[in-house]
Amino acid sequence: MPDLAAPLAEWYRENARDLPWRRPGFGPWGVLVSEFMLQQTPVNRVIPHLEAWMARWPAPTDLAAAAPADAVRQWANLGYPRRALWLHRAAVEIRDRHDGVVPRDVDALLALTGIGDYTARAVAVFAYGDRHPVVDTNTRRVLARVVDGRSQPGPPSRRDLEAMSAILPDDRADAAVLNAAAMELGATVCVARSPRCDACPLRDRCAWRAAGYPDTGDERRRQARYKGSDRQARGAVLKTLRDAATHAVPLGQVVPDWPDTRQRDRAIDSLIADGLAEAYDGLLRLPA
Repeated sequence: MPDLAAPLAEWYRENARDLPWRRPGFGPWGVLVSEFMLQQTPVNRVIPHLEAWMARWPAPTDLAAAAPADAVRQWANLGYPRRALWLHRAAVEIRDRHDGVVPRDVDALLALTGIGDYTARAVAVFAYGDRHPVVDTNTRRVLARVVDGRSQPGPPSRRDLEAMSAILPDDRADAAVLNAAAMELGATVCVARSPRCDACPLRDRCAWRAAGYPDTGDERRRQARYKGSDRQARGAVLKTLRDAATHAVPLGQVVPDWPDTRQRDRAIDSLIADGLAEAYDGLLRLPA
């Protein structure tokens, strides 16, 4: 396999975006919060929410002492609001199991609510400097093209971690840089559509480019359209609760003009099932 680490790391040091979680001293809690927020959410939307969140709850114990409803309200319109509840539960677990300190061990991180393979390794690497492969969607696309000669990656699998491990330098600091560099390259240059191959530091090492950019198919799962979806209905119900003065609304007044009443009722039921809302004495409210 050609050397990918050196040119990619050099490119990253010259071209990396200035993002809050990459700045010195941001801390493990900040890294963990940012990773929760960045799941399926663009960077430019995350940054103001992250800054507001960290100003309000600068440590896990601060969030753990707050009500779950406060976390849901602060999450605002970031989308996938279950992440707010999961982050709150993780903060409680960090307080109760780890004396308020975000754990460093990957297995301990995986045991926290809402944390999977990617987030656990991202915290261990980017907050603590340990050597682990960190693989997100952008990294998978870079590896698929540069190493495998594919136009798009296949479905996520454990093989992704093995592929990233194969190119990581032995030095922990260098490995952390390469993990970040692969993600950055996929986010800004080796993008899903119209990649900027002429600007890529790996263009002379890329198997996909050498093969003439073949279309090898796209097995990525397509996200359902948002407009008119149950997700939009759930968002409208939550917004109603967040905007209400007491964060509680009579059930009959929850988005009464929603065009599909069955979809609205389904959204309410699903929010209750997920713990994002509570029905109490004829009211729908944020979780107490």
